[in-house]
Amino acid sequence: MLNRMILNETSYFGPGARAQVVAEAKRRGFTKALVVTDKVLVKAGTVAKVTSLLDEAGLAYALFDEVIPNPTMRVVTAGVAAFARAKADYLIAIGGGSPQDTAKAIGIITNNPEFADIRSLEGVAPTTKPSVPIIALATTSGTAAEVTINYVITDEEKRRKFVCVDPHDIPIVAIIDSDLMSTMPKSLKAATGMDALTHAIEGFITKGAWALTDALHLKAIEIIAQSLRASCAGDPKGVEAMALGQYVAGMGFSNVGLGVVHGMAHPLGAFYDTPHGVANAILLPTVMAYNADYTGEKYRAIAVAMGVAGAAGLPIAEAREAAVDAVRTLSRDVGIPTSLREVGVKEADIPALAEAAFADVCTGGNPRDTSPAEIAALYHAIY
Repeated sequence: MLNRMILNETSYFGPGARAQVVAEAKRRGFTKALVVTDKVLVKAGTVAKVTSLLDEAGLAYALFDEVIPNPTMRVVTAGVAAFARAKADYLIAIGGGSPQDTAKAIGIITNNPEFADIRSLEGVAPTTKPSVPIIALATTSGTAAEVTINYVITDEEKRRKFVCVDPHDIPIVAIIDSDLMSTMPKSLKAATGMDALTHAIEGFITKGAWALTDALHLKAIEIIAQSLRASCAGDPKGVEAMALGQYVAGMGFSNVGLGVVHGMAHPLGAFYDTPHGVANAILLPTVMAYNADYTGEKYRAIAVAMGVAGAAGLPIAEAREAAVDAVRTLSRDVGIPTSLREVGVKEADIPALAEAAFADVCTGGNPRDTSPAEIAALYHAIY
């Protein structure tokens, strides 16, 4: 079987790593950046931790801070226009998944203008040219968008989110600086951390998984299980560990895909603007139980990585149950809601949500083949 791994050209890790943005821009001969971010990060001073370095080094840039959670086609179109106005030659993405995804779409469309409608990028995007170069600085410990070949855009008109998969979109440089993540509120640390755990678990059990990605995903599960509670409590070491854990998960799932948790989470974001990590966290334990009989010994490995005592010697049915319970306990411990009702989901929308989830590109990677009716039953079970 042929397997493929696509990763960044260069990545930097650790507190203060953001300083490398200057060295990388100079080394590559870039002349002007469009900084892609959101107003919340500007107001919080997070963006200034990076742009001040550009100022000190005399590197030119323009600021595009119109990104919103669950970024829309409208935002992407505005960003493409901003890049052209700025006469920039590279992008600096500062933020979590939303700014990173927006920057990817801007970079892809700028160099592949035949996809300016954006919708034609859904699925495995048939672009012919690499994105405008992107230097990606993560500010959350969850999406791993800085290392993936995926991005997600919301079609407001059709009330749906769609996934674009494109090796041409991966940032050339990823900078994972836990200093940029330290001021995240606890709720955001919890949501993005559970998003990272979902990536690791779904990537581990997806149909495309293989030995190298299994090793990455198991290590990511272990790191996240050991550090998410500490990160949410404000421990700097926990924050730094989560920054690494989410990146390791991204190295894996970007190359093998995900499953029906993400397939079901995307419509929740499109219908209700539900934070993606919260949606994943609510869904994950129930969907894990649904998939359990189709995962061989993998749930035992998950239970061991999650720190379940004696998991290695349990009968497989008990090991699978222990893995699900460990995930549910971690989610509860960091304050994630336990039902869809709590985040504003309307029961009447479940048939439409199920159809959208079944059509999502992530759903095909689920270890258990599913159907709209079974997905609807899962939504109802968590409602």
